[in-house]
Amino acid sequence: MVDKRLPEWQSGRQLGYLFLDLNGYFASVEQQLNPALRGRPVAVTPVNVDSGMIIAASSEAKRFGVKCGVLVGDAKIMCPDLIVVPAPKHGHYVEFHEKIKDSLRKVLPLEDDDVQSIDEMFFRLLGTERTPKVACEIAKEMKARLREDVGECITASVGIAPNTFLAKLASDMQKPDGLVVLTTADLPDAVLGLRLTDFCGINRRMKVRLEGHGILTVDQLYKATREELRAAFGSKTGEDWWYLLRGMQMEKPQTARKSLGHSHVLSPEFRSEKGCHEVLLRLLQKAAARLRREGLFAETMHVYVKGKRRSWEANIRLTPTSDTMQLHDRLKEVWQNRDFALPIQVGITFYDLVPP
Repeated sequence: MVDKRLPEWQSGRQLGYLFLDLNGYFASVEQQLNPALRGRPVAVTPVNVDSGMIIAASSEAKRFGVKCGVLVGDAKIMCPDLIVVPAPKHGHYVEFHEKIKDSLRKVLPLEDDDVQSIDEMFFRLLGTERTPKVACEIAKEMKARLREDVGECITASVGIAPNTFLAKLASDMQKPDGLVVLTTADLPDAVLGLRLTDFCGINRRMKVRLEGHGILTVDQLYKATREELRAAFGSKTGEDWWYLLRGMQMEKPQTARKSLGHSHVLSPEFRSEKGCHEVLLRLLQKAAARLRREGLFAETMHVYVKGKRRSWEANIRLTPTSDTMQLHDRLKEVWQNRDFALPIQVGITFYDLVPP
């Protein structure tokens, strides 16, 4: 179904990486801490107002369509029995994160650079670990360790593949508590049922661009030549994708995007300090979600409030991140020094974007 070069890669591409994605992490931690929440639909939000945004949902809530990015008010309509947990501070999430890393290090080494976010990390496979049987045994041992060391509510979906790109894709193919192995012999058949936007790095804008070059399906993505992908992506990134799709591990590319953000003109009912803060939180959550969809971290965050009488802005240096809770905490820090009058517009922009 693809060009005849694929078998050449199949002969030499062993499994190389295990990607672990914690399921509904913030919601799972809340269920672990509070037994009364277990088995019930739970969603976590930085601020529990209808205009706030969900940043994590339990598997019970996801059955009703509640997921990351949904507004709290809409989530309550979708799931009338939804329990919304505000998370103004996330110290316990960090504590669980450290416990999880300590537990998983009992199974395989984990370098700090391989921790992608508070709920995602990958592990390198060596020697016999690169065979499907042993790799699956390792994944099952990790799942058992999480249950034993951290708690029964903490589950993870695991993807195993020749490179981190495909391992992350595999981790998204079976949730919750999934385990998917993608070998080069499985490609492309195992992923043909996916949408283009299921691949990390293809957002709605890139999907439109690919469609303009005749690539409407994953099958067509695999059939495209290196030259065609380079033209479709508009840069060498497209050529890199040809190799990534076939299991090659590439050097981290430098992103061409320089910034990413959102702004909003305030309607009259939001022209107050409280209203400004609510809208800024929504913009932050939307922008952070875009960072994750595009596979990027930000090193700088710019926040502003434009006022009729007096405006205010702040530049915040970040440890590279796309984590909503970390960004929320940094916004909370600078918000204490706000100084504006008669607000009419707010905005958040992330700069200095880098690959994870």
